[in-house]
Amino acid sequence: MVILETRDLKKQYGTGETAVHALAGVNLSVENGEFVAVVGTSGSGKSTLLHMLGGLDRATSGKVYVDGKDIFALKDEELTIFRRRKIGFVFQSFNLVPVLSVYENIVLPLQLDGKTVDNAFIGEIAEALGLKEKLNVLPNQLSGGQQQRVAIARALAAKPAILLADEPTGNLDSRTSQDVMGLLKTTSTKFAQTIVMITHNEEIAQLADRIIRIEDGRIVTGKAGEAL
Repeated sequence: MVILETRDLKKQYGTGETAVHALAGVNLSVENGEFVAVVGTSGSGKSTLLHMLGGLDRATSGKVYVDGKDIFALKDEELTIFRRRKIGFVFQSFNLVPVLSVYENIVLPLQLDGKTVDNAFIGEIAEALGLKEKLNVLPNQLSGGQQQRVAIARALAAKPAILLADEPTGNLDSRTSQDVMGLLKTTSTKFAQTIVMITHNEEIAQLADRIIRIEDGRIVTGKAGEAL
């Protein structure tokens, strides 16, 4: 089942001769439970694509469907709520709240949404990510790799339709990067979680189910059904 789809997605910054076409008609589909890596050089459009997929910015034209919903048809407030409930984000910077414990950081999005916390599921996530013994500590007592695990756990807590990861290993050393990537792979399998990851690291990308390459705002390889 297709859980994420774009149709002729375009994003333009500026007008006239100085206009920058960050996305130039991207068509993409991702199956439920698939782990997809989007690779490209700096300025290729990969981060812009991630922002469009997550509804963090609006497209100039085109469509993005997440779990069957046309996200750009939503008003800003509706999109904010939809994003909080259906899309998990993992960024290069961990964005943890320093005065909250690991557990409190993980469940924060649920509490902001007024949802009941499923502690059994939180425990399952913590176990899978090696955080079971760290739930009561503060972020500054953790290594970079452990903090990224907390960010992943937080993104999974609401059981999102998709998880979007923007250079999730960018601030980590190579060994920790491999560990985090292995955990993302485990997450995709164990929780049937759809993951779209942006990276410039070709080696890291090899752990995904499918690699999509983007250049000058266009997908050049890895279209639906096509292996790299």
